[in-house]
Amino acid sequence: MNEPSRLIVPAARKQALEPTSEAATLMQVISRAAADPTFDINKMERLMQMHQQIQAQKALEAFSAAMSAAQAEMGPISNDMENSQTKSRYASYAQLDRALRPIYTKHGFALSFNEGDTDKPAHVRVICKVSHSAGHVEPYKKDMPADGKGAKGGDVMTLTHATGAAQAYGMRYLLKGIFNVATGEGDRDGNTEECIGPGQAADIRALLSEVNAKEDSFLRTIKAKSIEEIHVGAYKTVIGILEAKRKSK
Repeated sequence: MNEPSRLIVPAARKQALEPTSEAATLMQVISRAAADPTFDINKMERLMQMHQQIQAQKALEAFSAAMSAAQAEMGPISNDMENSQTKSRYASYAQLDRALRPIYTKHGFALSFNEGDTDKPAHVRVICKVSHSAGHVEPYKKDMPADGKGAKGGDVMTLTHATGAAQAYGMRYLLKGIFNVATGEGDRDGNTEECIGPGQAADIRALLSEVNAKEDSFLRTIKAKSIEEIHVGAYKTVIGILEAKRKSK
């Protein structure tokens, strides 16, 4: 006689059918308590708070896992625009959006931008709310100057134009920062110069040693506070000065 067939439930499906998680168990307790007219309402409120805390923690964990997965798929983004004032290239918001939106939406993220209050005079605070399909929402903010000043300190735009520019800059910087995105070399469109790296600093110090020049005196000559604070754009000029000293010896 043949044995009666047995229903084989895959392990993943079986686990899903069994409400063994802490949140599911707590929800069962809440449901039973809600059906009991003698149950203490204060205890009910505490149970609901516990349930909300558990759900919020799970949503945060899902947010963090999705953020890690999304960033793993994001590579460096090339610069597509040029700032005529600072003579530098940068990645526009449209360029960042084209590269990043398909990835972050696939992982359940949505972004929304707004403005907020800031105590910094002549600044605009740009706020980005990053929401995830699991329920967690993380706010990010960036204060941007909106005084209409250019790279050299002169007035280059009206305050209305400056406010719009500050919003655009803030959105772009936030989008880069939220997903920790690297852009093409020399992205200094915000009028802040990028400083040289450790390798370049080591090269300068090696040349200073070769020409027997004191670091403090040389820094005063080139009007820099330290080797590490030399701007990238000035690196070739500094090396040229030291090379000329070495050849003259």
